[in-house]
Amino acid sequence: MDSQFDLVIRGGTILDGSGLEAYEADVGVIGGVISEVGQLGAGTQEIDAHGLLVTPGFVDIHTHYDGQATWDNRLSPSSNHGVTTVVAGNCGVGFAPCRPGDRQALVRLMEGVEDVPEIVMAEGLPWNWESFPQYLDVLARRQFDIDLAVYLPHSPVRVFTMGERGVNREPATQDDIARMHAIVAEGVRAGALGVSTSRFLEHRTRAGEQAPSVHSAEAELHGLAGGLRDAGRGVFQIVPHLHGDPKDEFALMRRLVESSGRPLSFSLVQTGLAPAGWRVYLDCLANQQPESASITGQVFPRPIGLLYGLDLSFHPFCLNPSYQAIAHLPLPERVRTMRDATFREKLLAEEPESSNPFHHVIVGALPSLFPLGDPPIYDPKPERALAAQAAAKGVSIKAFAYDLLLEQDGKALLYWPSTNFLEGDLKTTREMMTHPGTVIGLGDGGAHYGMVCDSSFPTYLLAHWTRDAPVAERISLSQAVAELTRRSACAVGMHDRGLISPGMKADINVIDYDRLHLHAPRPVYDLPAGGRRLTQAADGYAATIVSGDITYRNGKATAALPGRLVRSAGP
Repeated sequence: MDSQFDLVIRGGTILDGSGLEAYEADVGVIGGVISEVGQLGAGTQEIDAHGLLVTPGFVDIHTHYDGQATWDNRLSPSSNHGVTTVVAGNCGVGFAPCRPGDRQALVRLMEGVEDVPEIVMAEGLPWNWESFPQYLDVLARRQFDIDLAVYLPHSPVRVFTMGERGVNREPATQDDIARMHAIVAEGVRAGALGVSTSRFLEHRTRAGEQAPSVHSAEAELHGLAGGLRDAGRGVFQIVPHLHGDPKDEFALMRRLVESSGRPLSFSLVQTGLAPAGWRVYLDCLANQQPESASITGQVFPRPIGLLYGLDLSFHPFCLNPSYQAIAHLPLPERVRTMRDATFREKLLAEEPESSNPFHHVIVGALPSLFPLGDPPIYDPKPERALAAQAAAKGVSIKAFAYDLLLEQDGKALLYWPSTNFLEGDLKTTREMMTHPGTVIGLGDGGAHYGMVCDSSFPTYLLAHWTRDAPVAERISLSQAVAELTRRSACAVGMHDRGLISPGMKADINVIDYDRLHLHAPRPVYDLPAGGRRLTQAADGYAATIVSGDITYRNGKATAALPGRLVRSAGP
């Protein structure tokens, strides 16, 4: 029988990304596009999906693969969790535009804000660009396992425009703002998905210097917004001032939307800095939307969690002088030294030392840490906290944490649910992520290589919120798929994907829903210069398809690399 399709996914239960209920059908693909859905004829290649879910590929709109995409063809761990499109360049940090003399400033910033080791960037970044359009052209010549789109980040634009004045966070002049305006318009016309910035005070270099964008005046932000207006497209992505008044921050975002005429999305989390601020933001999203375009909150479907371990970037004693003296040693030697009673006593008596105040916050979270476990527990009960376990054993929390870190030959992981968990449960998370003014995001793939592994959130969202959570707390499977696909894609202007429908891009997942399972994160040393990153495996993905090519089968990569740079569409 002659084949009518390049690929047929046969007999699956389709959740098409629209939010409608599931139905059974075949999906036919021709030329990388979904051609037909129904009872279909033969395909040159077929996947038997009977008893399996068929969904659009997932879209992760908040990642930092800006560097990894220049040296690696695989944008993992995102691509290990059904993600077929990622958006990089978030939070106002990245590597373009950049003059040769400013490279080190951007490297220091990415090292501090996104925990990408300097040596990895020194070895991995080709720096074969200067302008942002040139950077896009470099990415356009590369091949990936999934698609990649990129925001134009504010801090590099500021440094490119102002040099040392920009690095030092000096006020921008009117001429500076006019140049930034023009750079944004040029970058978005060349294909940037929009512009991004950060007002978060803890976005710092490792030495503690704040990001160039953090204290930018409103007039400068309007300059960026004007670039979007001139280009007639794009999204303004912003990390708000989490220490500030949510009403003031939302009013600023409204003014930026009115200035640009373009949508805006912002990071929405519950933090200890403003424990009730998330409710104010949700109220504003519901009742104070600007007229010209929408504002959307990006939320994360579990606590944003920092991971601690002797083989990671941080642990409770990493800033202590005695540990600093052995930090360069291989893990087995460090473990051997730390098991020495004299060394243990000396280290436990010390206090952390660092010029970066945020590092003190990280190591000071010791009472709020939990053992992560395998499978990982992201909503731990209070009795699992290190403070509670130490008290039950009648030992100091420092001594208890010290001994715990030495378990599994020094590979034990501790977990700090630093946001969305202040009440000790996920009720806040559920309310934020089911609000009509929010979309799912904040996975941060490609960054925080040694402290966060949150790009696994699509697997968690499906397994926990639709299957394993108490019945009264679950969300519908069709709603969860819509959040991971069509809603996320449309939030950043990608209207050609996120839906199982004729004419849509053939980015598709085939999922064994009952087998969906997250393994604990683990460090691997596969970055340039042997650098370390966290990765996380999952069971249950029978196949992932990008542009009609099968890129993963049962969690294993194929040789196919159909992923490409996605440039923003014209007005």
